[in-house]
Amino acid sequence: MAKTQTEQRLTIDELAQAAGLTVRNVRSYQSRGLIPPPEVQGRVGYYGPEHLTRLQLVREMQAQGFNLAAIAHLLQEARGAGEQVLGFTRALMTPFETETPEIVRHADLLQRLGGGEEKLIAKAQKLGLVIPIGQDSLEVPSPTLLSAGERLVALGVPLEAALETMDKLKRNNERIAQTFVQMFLAYIWKPFADAGRPEADWPAVRAALDQLRPLASEALTASFQPTMTKAVEVAFGEELQRGIGGEDGDQARERE
Repeated sequence: MAKTQTEQRLTIDELAQAAGLTVRNVRSYQSRGLIPPPEVQGRVGYYGPEHLTRLQLVREMQAQGFNLAAIAHLLQEARGAGEQVLGFTRALMTPFETETPEIVRHADLLQRLGGGEEKLIAKAQKLGLVIPIGQDSLEVPSPTLLSAGERLVALGVPLEAALETMDKLKRNNERIAQTFVQMFLAYIWKPFADAGRPEADWPAVRAALDQLRPLASEALTASFQPTMTKAVEVAFGEELQRGIGGEDGDQARERE
């Protein structure tokens, strides 16, 4: 009869096989303090389900870009809240964007952008609007943003000017994003960290991060709309007044 998970006692070879690692990897992780030592009986060390769970956690965090030193620090700071830390890092690294990237051929993209020059496509790559993924293919992370660029070009805006506009938007958005991030760090993360990152508070911090995503987007949209309305009214109001003033001046000169 097979043992239940809580009854499992694994040798280091069995643990390595279950975790998809080599024995050398397991020993290395143990020496770094990433997993606790085994229970030794006689001359054999035995590992349990908690060791396997911890190894799976370490592997997943590595896949998310953490190095072993950072993982060891996080697990030590978590004081047993490893799963909570992993859940938080998952939320942290989940992209805000929900668009499905589009794959386009290089020649097709040039045509869609009004037959732009190759150097401008290179500039679009530098801005992250397109990402080369093959000899003749490009990935468009945000088809909506590319569509906006196409529409600007169709309205008569030169492609170079449209790309410069996208560059300005990106830099402004970076500053706005930093505003929200600094607010989160100051008023949510810092009190949590100062309290010693209590395990019971991890879910609340995770929930706050999850809510930050839609909240930031909604606040940005809501504040931008009246700002754009006012900018259009002022700019075009001045242009219209300038035109009226010019006509009045011409009529006055004709009467003279």
